[in-house]
Amino acid sequence: MKKLLVALLSVFTMQAAHADNDKPVTVAQLPAKAQTFLKQNFPNEQVAFAKMEKEFLDTSYDVTFINGDEVEFDKNGEWTDVKCKRSGVPAKAVPAQIAKFVNENHAGTKILTLERDRFSYEVKLSNFWEIKFDKQFNVIDMDLDD
Repeated sequence: MKKLLVALLSVFTMQAAHADNDKPVTVAQLPAKAQTFLKQNFPNEQVAFAKMEKEFLDTSYDVTFINGDEVEFDKNGEWTDVKCKRSGVPAKAVPAQIAKFVNENHAGTKILTLERDRFSYEVKLSNFWEIKFDKQFNVIDMDLDD
């Protein structure tokens, strides 16, 4: 029992030591899917900086543009978060079903944040609504964040 406790403590100590291990990278060092996403959706934006975040069991990439917009990618280069607080998320980046729902139910608003994980998508709109969709693009939650 004592050995197991020491082993677990060692693992958690190593994880804490490796946490916050950020490394600056160039756009060319991002996974190919991430580079393609940036070229298609942000062709005219200038990158302020990009970094790779290595955690104990995972790697992610963050790209910040000069205008303050941000995109986060997983280790495979798939986007996980797109934050465009001034201009709105590029239309090409928004899944068609989400864009349709927003246009029909919140006409004239911008999608400022688009997030996805293994189970859902979430958007934050310029009219302060937050809408969560499942993977089949059914609305599963709505919240007015005023």
